[in-house]
Parts: sequence; structure tokens; C-alpha cells
Amino acid sequence: MPLTRKTAFIDLSTRQVEVQEVPSGLRRDYLGGRGLNMYYLKHLTPRGADPFDARNPLIFGAGLLTGVLGGRSNVSGRSPESGYLGDSNVGGYFGAELAGTGYSHLVITGKSDRPVYLYIENEKISFMDAAHLWGRNTAETQTMISDELGDDRVKTMCIGPAGENKVRFACIITGPKNAAGRTGLGALMGSKQLKAVAVRGNRPFSIEDPTGYIDLLRATSQKTAGSKWGKALGLYGTPILFKNANTRGWTSYRYHQRTTVGELGEPLHAENLYSKMSKGSVSCFGCPIHCRHRFEIKEGKFKGTRGEGPEYASIASLGPTLGNLNLESVVYLSELCNQYGIDTISGGNYLGYAFTLFEKGIISREDVGYALQWGDHDAIERLMTDTVYRRNFGNVVAEGSFAPARLSPEAGKHMMTIKNVSIEMTDERAAKAFGFGLAVATRGTCHMRSRPSTDVVQYPRELLNNFYGADVGEDFKDYRGKARMVWWHELFNAVMDSVGICRFAGVFSSINALGYLDICELLKKTVGFDLTDKDLYALGERIYTTERLFINGEGISRKDDTLPDLYYDAPVPDGPTQGEHIDREKFEEMLDDYYQLHGWDSNGVPTPATVNRLRIDESFQEEYRHAG
Repeated sequence: MPLTRKTAFIDLSTRQVEVQEVPSGLRRDYLGGRGLNMYYLKHLTPRGADPFDARNPLIFGAGLLTGVLGGRSNVSGRSPESGYLGDSNVGGYFGAELAGTGYSHLVITGKSDRPVYLYIENEKISFMDAAHLWGRNTAETQTMISDELGDDRVKTMCIGPAGENKVRFACIITGPKNAAGRTGLGALMGSKQLKAVAVRGNRPFSIEDPTGYIDLLRATSQKTAGSKWGKALGLYGTPILFKNANTRGWTSYRYHQRTTVGELGEPLHAENLYSKMSKGSVSCFGCPIHCRHRFEIKEGKFKGTRGEGPEYASIASLGPTLGNLNLESVVYLSELCNQYGIDTISGGNYLGYAFTLFEKGIISREDVGYALQWGDHDAIERLMTDTVYRRNFGNVVAEGSFAPARLSPEAGKHMMTIKNVSIEMTDERAAKAFGFGLAVATRGTCHMRSRPSTDVVQYPRELLNNFYGADVGEDFKDYRGKARMVWWHELFNAVMDSVGICRFAGVFSSINALGYLDICELLKKTVGFDLTDKDLYALGERIYTTERLFINGEGISRKDDTLPDLYYDAPVPDGPTQGEHIDREKFEEMLDDYYQLHGWDSNGVPTPATVNRLRIDESFQEEYRHAG
């Protein structure tokens, strides 16, 4: 049964492994995946330590139902990009294979004295030499490990050269393009000289009600894949979101100089990607949607480039954010990021920052070694490669949000981050819930912590008011109720990540997708948890409040729950959202509402009453001795 999966505590310095069962109370309070990851992170991370301190843990965690229902897992640690909370949810097949070994979580501390990779076959954990893998890209690494182990069913998460060189926004890759992306955990992995984690598991397991589960699985699969949203994802994948963002005015062009490129953006629409390059689609483990598209560039400069993706975020980050509207170039650059092991969102935006500095004359050709002209593919690729290998000015860009410390004071004024994490590929001056969600996200600038996309879908407002339990405003430009929407999705997404179900299968753009009651039924049929929707609300609160306590301990408070000055001071210059910006006074009112909903004080710190109500102290004190 999934409840019997264990946690392995692995010390790379001493090469010692301690295996522990997960206490039943801890399972019920945090489930698995992101929830249990946050519990371990909160208790095992030295407060105030440098991100590359060997004592910091790197945590892999499969969702409670991963391997039974879906394949999602989370990777967590202290973020090299921000210095604070690092966490990323990832799909593919690694999570399900990890669950098949009998482990649900790996807590990795220390630092190896030479490159290694971990090989976990069922419950056996081996330390394998990785000297021959160091310097290899992510595709080569995964192929070489499979060949070396003589098993093509081994699933691997690995870093590329970016992680090895501790580029602060390096990611971890499994398969062709599934990335544990934001917050730079690939750099944390590289600092430990851990090239990869390879898993192979075929341990049998049982579930509470097999017959009932099969019937429920059929129903939930139909609900997920049969919706308009599910069908659109199955046909085009997430690139369908770019057209909406561009035509309605919340994309980023030339590092937020504009919020739309109008008809000039049509070459990047999903229909063109599909008709010109599609080679079919595949799914992550157990998913009925099949939104992972395979591509091949069939002609031109990048002919022969093959891979999976790119996702909407990659298209927008490596396209309009850099002034690049060439589809083939964008797809090629996305694939290059996957091979290097670099996050496409942060990568595109830190490069965009460099291009902005060049445009404004703050840095010169002499500083960089070549000109940085918007939309110039060769300059983008060259700077990206220099960044990965920390060559010349790329060594500055590789520092991400810390780059201004190596530049002039004037350069620092143009860096846009939230809690030290780069701004994203969208511009939220018009979509108030989107902007607010970025500002308060526990891991820094993050659309995946909340992102109430239902606010920009054409639902009747009365229907949304009923769904969220209060007035959520006239439209996406209205401030009313946006704090509630963000709060609702924060709790729900925390539950989904802890169960192991993809964000797109649940309430995201569709209020008719999988919700709390569906999750209750799934948990009952699989592990016998008899929970209500209110229980899951509380569980989401517990996870999110644990995250908040972690960043509070690092000095994060109300002063950090904010947006770059651009959002407040510079109205959108043109397009369908012309004149929109964030009103500072109304933003502060949203913060007050948001803190009240969470049960945090006016400075954004959970109150003792909230901590006690969520039994966080009880979990910490009674379970930590066993699970730490």
C-alpha cells in the first residue's frame, strides 16, 4: 500500500543510508510529495545557511498516490536562485518508478568528494561513480546510465552542465524535457557533486478497494480528458495559452517593455507549432490527457532538431521576452535549455535583463564580447552557452538575481524579482489575481503556487462567486475577491502536489475539473483515508503555513510580499490592457484580506492560534524525533 512507502536519509559525505517508516500521523497530516517535502525541509535545513552549504538537504518526494494514479513528484531544498524556499513539481515517469522501489522520499544531505550518482533498485541504494558522466548533457547522461545498468526501464533525474557549474537557475531533468525547473535546485544538486538519481522499482503493492478504485478511475479519467480544457491540451498542449496571453495583453515583450506583440505573435501560436513540427503526443505516467508533444524541425537553420515540448512558458520566455518571434529559433532554444539543464523561465528572463542593460548602455560590447540585440538568435544562444559554462559576461548572468552585486548600482534598478526569483514570462499589471499570486508565493515569483486562471476564462461571474464562496469581482481587472481566489488555489495546489496529481487535471482553468470531493474519493479507495473536503482544506493550509513558517524564519515578511516597481509605477503603454497597473493602496488591502484568510498576522506571520489549529506544533514535536 502507498502508506507503507518509506523515506531514505542519504548522506553523500559519509555514504551512509538510514531508512525510516513515515509515521502514520505525519502521513495523514502531510500526505506525501510536496507536503512531506516541506515538513522535512522545515526541520532539516539550517537556518540562514548558504544554499551551497553541504548540510542543506535535497529532497525528492513522490505524491501519496504517485504510481497508483499519476506520476508527479516534487524536488525541494534551499534555493540557490533565491536563498530561500526551493521547490519544483515535475511530471514524467521518475516519480512513479521511485514509488515502485518502496520509497516515497529521499532526503539527501552532505557532499560527495567526487561525482556520483545514486542507483536505487527496489530498496537497495548504491553509490555509483559518475566521473565519466560529468560534463555530459541531460540526454547523454540518461542514455549512458541506462546502458551502464543494462536496463532501459530505469528512470533518471539528472543535471546538465548548468547544474555542475552551479548556475543559480539550473534545473533537474528527467526524460526529454520534464523539468524540476524554478528555484535552481539543479545548482544545489551540482554543489553536492550528485550528477543523477536513477531508480528502478517493481515492488508489488495493494490498495484499499481495488474494484471501487477502478470504477472511480474510469470516471475521473473521463472527467479530466473529456472536458474542453482536457481536449485542447491533448491536441495542442500548453502552447494554446500563448495566444490568449498575447491577444489579451499579459505577455512580456522585451523584458516587460510591452504586453502584446499583436499579429506579430501569430507565428508562435500553437496551431503553427502543431502543423509545422508535431510528431505526435505522449503522456506522463497514468495521465489520460497526453499534453506532452513531440516535435521535429523539418527545414531551415535548425533542421533535424527533435525533442518534446516546448511548453507555453518556454515559448514566451525564450520568444517575446527576448524580442524573438521566430518559431524555429524558440523551439531550438528550448531544447538547448533542456540539454544544458537550465530553467527556461528564469533563463529567458535573466538573459532579458542582460539585453535590457545593453540596450540602455549600462553594459557594452566590450563587457559582453558581442552585441546583445533583441531577437538576435545568435546572440541569445551565445550568451546562454556562456552562462552555462560561466564564461566571460555569462559568469555574471549565471548569478541570476545576485548578478547586480557584480555590476553598477544603475544596473540593479532594472532587475525584476520577487523574493529573489526572476519575474516571469507574463505581465500581470492587468490581471490582478495573477499579479497578487506572484507577489505572495512562498517560493518567490511563481504562477504555479496559485494562478487562478478561472478569472480570465469566460465564466459568468455569478458562477465564480458561488464557486469561491464570495464576490470575486466584475472581471480580471477588478481587485475585489482576488485575495480569496489566490488563497483558494494555494491550498488546493498544495493538496494536489501532495497527492501526486497534475495541476492541469484539477481546478486550474476549469472549475469542472477534479476538485476536493474527487480527491476525497480517490484517497478513500486507495489508502482508506476517510477525509472530507474540509479536512483537505485544513491539510492545504497546514502545508502552505509550514512553507510560510520556513521563509518567515529566513526573514521573509510583509515587506517581501510585493511586486517590482514597474507594476505599480508604469501603466501598460498600449494594447488591449493599455493604462492598467497595480494600485499600491488596493494591493495593500488585498494583502490584509489574504493574511486574514490564512490566519496570519498583519506582518504575514502565522499566529500561534493558527499554528495550533493546524496541529503544526504537535506534528513537529511528536513526529520529528522519529522522522528527522
